[in-house]
Amino acid sequence: MSHDIETYQRQSFGTTLEPKAPFGLLIVDLVNGFADPEVFGGGNIPQAIENTVPLLAHARAKGWPVAHSRIVFADDDADHNIFTMKVPGLLTLKEAAHNSAIVPQLTPRDGELVVRKTVPSAFFGTPLAAWLTQHGVRTLLIAGAVTSGCVRSSVVDAMQYGFRPFVLADCVGDRAIGPHDANLFDMAQKYAAVMKRDEALELLKGL
Repeated sequence: MSHDIETYQRQSFGTTLEPKAPFGLLIVDLVNGFADPEVFGGGNIPQAIENTVPLLAHARAKGWPVAHSRIVFADDDADHNIFTMKVPGLLTLKEAAHNSAIVPQLTPRDGELVVRKTVPSAFFGTPLAAWLTQHGVRTLLIAGAVTSGCVRSSVVDAMQYGFRPFVLADCVGDRAIGPHDANLFDMAQKYAAVMKRDEALELLKGL
């Protein structure tokens, strides 16, 4: 790994990404189904949920714009897609399904955006980018599940829309630790700042 890191550094990957106010928070797919290891969960997702609770409280206290995402398919499966061809169980995530609901400890409040999606990215085909822009967000803190899937794709899209993504390493989780660690490394090299929650909040304190 040390040789790999030297290669990245020599090729100028992984430079520092500085936060710029105003800030916003995106919580990706922390729903009941991803909290349950018998459905779509496992790994370190429970710890990510636990660590996101005080993060959400901090964002609300600061008055940051907060957005959440859920995977929701039509009751008649009319919007099934390539994603569900690869993961057929996702079609169980309907509007009224328990597994598609955001976990109770992170229940959205009035004024917080909830986007429904049928693909990994919280931005693709949703009003999220426009909503964040309307609220003046420049730096987007990101929590959620899973690190290697919906979080990663949302981070890449956030960067492509011109937001500065800050991935909170202890507030994102995956059903397997290998993909979690590999994707944190890769996002830090190419697309985002990656750090633990308390480190990020301390960094933002004076801005």
